[in-house]
Amino acid sequence: METPLPVFEARAVQRHLRKSPRKVRLVADYVRGDKVDRAITKLSFLKKSAAIDVSKVIRSAAANLRDKFEEERLDDDMLYIKTIFVDEGVTLKRIQPAPQGRAHRINKRSCHITVVVAKQQEEIVTE
Repeated sequence: METPLPVFEARAVQRHLRKSPRKVRLVADYVRGDKVDRAITKLSFLKKSAAIDVSKVIRSAAANLRDKFEEERLDDDMLYIKTIFVDEGVTLKRIQPAPQGRAHRINKRSCHITVVVAKQQEEIVTE
């Protein structure tokens, strides 16, 4: 019976980020499937405030993978973003006073960012 090869992947989650999930998804879609070093470089030049937060989560996932497999040498150019998604978090409901004694509701949205980073598999060439 063969021993299975280790699955080189790790994840990181940022919960309760006080940004709208719709705005963070734009940034997450921009780097989906990229290599880790390329994604971090792309995010450093992006003019969106969510780019900093997404970059932190990607770096954290890569660091988690390195900690999980300390005996392996894993550089950022060997890792890629396997999965990245943004879920809706808790919505804080606030009241804005309006004319004639009315009140309008303000929704302060939050989100959760989940990133799974994996090692690029080498292609086996058979002759």
